[in-house]
Amino acid sequence: MKGGPDISRIAALIGDPARANILGALMSGKALTATELAAEAGVSAQTASAHLAKLEAGGLTRVQKSGRHRYVSLAGPQVAAVLEALMGLAAGQGHLRTRTGPRDAALREARVCYNHLAGNRGIALFDAMVREGYLTVDAADVSLTEKGNSFVVAFGVDLPALQKARAPVCRACLDWSARRTHLAGGLGRAMLTRIEELGWARRMPQSRVISFTEQGGKAFDATFGGGLPLDRGDLVAPHRKQ
Repeated sequence: MKGGPDISRIAALIGDPARANILGALMSGKALTATELAAEAGVSAQTASAHLAKLEAGGLTRVQKSGRHRYVSLAGPQVAAVLEALMGLAAGQGHLRTRTGPRDAALREARVCYNHLAGNRGIALFDAMVREGYLTVDAADVSLTEKGNSFVVAFGVDLPALQKARAPVCRACLDWSARRTHLAGGLGRAMLTRIEELGWARRMPQSRVISFTEQGGKAFDATFGGGLPLDRGDLVAPHRKQ
């Protein structure tokens, strides 16, 4: 087809191994310096600078200046969703850069996908919310139900603020490690933030891994693993810690 969007240009930007490593590092949701990204890509600072210029010109990244430093991040959630989908396609075809190891297992269990929870934990959260009628799924469209509104407010999410924001409240994101759906959008971000606020889990430095504490894992499983109602005493307990 001669008309329409030019996907070859975007594909060429992502397809370079060094740029793919840079974009993968930015899937942590953090803004990183050119020096940090050069190390992630395994290239010199000068080469990384050239790659970063192309990514910014192509609309895949954005740069923010703070004093003498320039911080690079993904241009937005749409870019993150495309990258996650490509990771799923590559994994499904057996195109893995390294053999499975402990770090890979941790990534599959729970990780940050730009700004929301992915991996087995993210899938469990999404499945539980659908199963309990908190979310409705129509093709790729995900919406909160009235029951879901009550649930997320009880969980500690500022739902009115999400509804006022320009970003979608709910969005489906295809998980690369299991090729199943997890929750993105404003609500996905808010749910991960709330999980961290409760002390159930924390982000590991220099990694996309989300590490759950033993108690936090049990609280998460009680809330989302079995689809139990939030007003159960064992689920309310974590809120009293604040």
